[in-house]
Amino acid sequence: MEKFQITKEGYQKLKSELDNLKNVERPNIITAIATARELGDLRENAEYHSAKDKQGFIEAQIADFEDKLSRAEIIDISKLSGNKVLFGATVKLENLDNGKFVTYKIVSEFESNIDEGLISSLSPVARALINKEINDEVEIKTPGGVFNYEIVEIKFI
Repeated sequence: MEKFQITKEGYQKLKSELDNLKNVERPNIITAIATARELGDLRENAEYHSAKDKQGFIEAQIADFEDKLSRAEIIDISKLSGNKVLFGATVKLENLDNGKFVTYKIVSEFESNIDEGLISSLSPVARALINKEINDEVEIKTPGGVFNYEIVEIKFI
């Protein structure tokens, strides 16, 4: 089992989602299956088959979340510092081609959300930034092309 890094917030979110699946979704689907059974012949009971399919999906999600939580290495970003880009760093970059600035926080793949500036530590951008320092120039190869950035700021917040 391979460990992976996750922020405290990401871990709590995964744990909360697991609790919801176990304590809300699972009981709801059990009730739905019981209700569908009362409708009669199970061979032609669409509600029953739909509920059973949903139950299988929920159980697979529960198993997946439990696996992730068991392999998680929680990183407390508030205890990190330094001049190098590491997991959990918030990095401000200047695009050297157009002068625009972007800010990304490097998080686990389970927390990433590009709309919120959260990028996976496995992404091409994060991999290019890891272990770099302020004022380093970085060439980032993405499916959208090659981009040149300069690291302007590194924070651990």
